[in-house]
Amino acid sequence: MVVGKLLILANINLASANGINDPRFFEYRSGDLSSRLLDLSFGWFKTLDDRQRTAYYSSINHAVMFAENGQTVTWYENNASGRSTPVMTWPTGSGYCRRIHVQVIAYSTEKTMSATACFDNAHENWRWSTDK
Repeated sequence: MVVGKLLILANINLASANGINDPRFFEYRSGDLSSRLLDLSFGWFKTLDDRQRTAYYSSINHAVMFAENGQTVTWYENNASGRSTPVMTWPTGSGYCRRIHVQVIAYSTEKTMSATACFDNAHENWRWSTDK
């Protein structure tokens, strides 16, 4: 089962993610979203490379669309790793929402985020919101 899920994760086409936009990762801290947008890197000129970024997005997409609540999707690529865990799912008037916790470790720095992804059945797309 684990091998099957890894194969699915490896073959997810990010372009066909049905509108899942770019969820960024942040450290948990107070402040408005605009100030947290500055925390997209792991230090001076330290960001995820293309393969790491693909693994990161794939794990989030897989967790949101396929994982059960509490089931962690992990990734490892070029000395970086992370995990995405959906923790709660609830219905809405036009679809459903999923609460997800994301962790990324790169360059000996850990970044975490908690976000909500909501699927709109009428428009067949996902919308993201992050915590303050």
